[in-house]
Amino acid sequence: MKQLITICFAVCLLSCGASKTVRTSKKVIKGNWTLNNITYSKSGAYNVTLFNDASKNCFEGSDWQFIPNNNTGIYTITKNNCTTGGRYFNFTIQEVNEDTGLYDFLLKPTNAKGKSESNAGFRLNLTSLSENQMQWQQTINADGVPFIINMNFTKTQ
Repeated sequence: MKQLITICFAVCLLSCGASKTVRTSKKVIKGNWTLNNITYSKSGAYNVTLFNDASKNCFEGSDWQFIPNNNTGIYTITKNNCTTGGRYFNFTIQEVNEDTGLYDFLLKPTNAKGKSESNAGFRLNLTSLSENQMQWQQTINADGVPFIINMNFTKTQ
């Protein structure tokens, strides 16, 4: 009976933990990245505010740091004519989305102490992740039609 309880406990622990792929993704994402460019699925000029914070122009060239052991990070906007400085966030990489086949990436803005004032977060797709490159996609609706925002990063360290 004692062995059966031990086996059940071990199975529960293994099934509740993050998958090997998610653990590997966290190791790869760890460190510093630059958000090089942002593109849209449709051509044209759009006035998009990302993460309820700043425009595409302000985000391009921003520096990002991911600390996966506590799922936190900070991004820093440095461009002129933008509200500059660091912004804190929590993030989570989740298993493959059954509908899209992509990993979900959740980003929640916080204060320096890791507390969210609005408890609002943003769901993105982690469409590509390698040792040097990463891409996120966010799908929003514009006039009832899906519109995709692509965010392309390169690792800086």
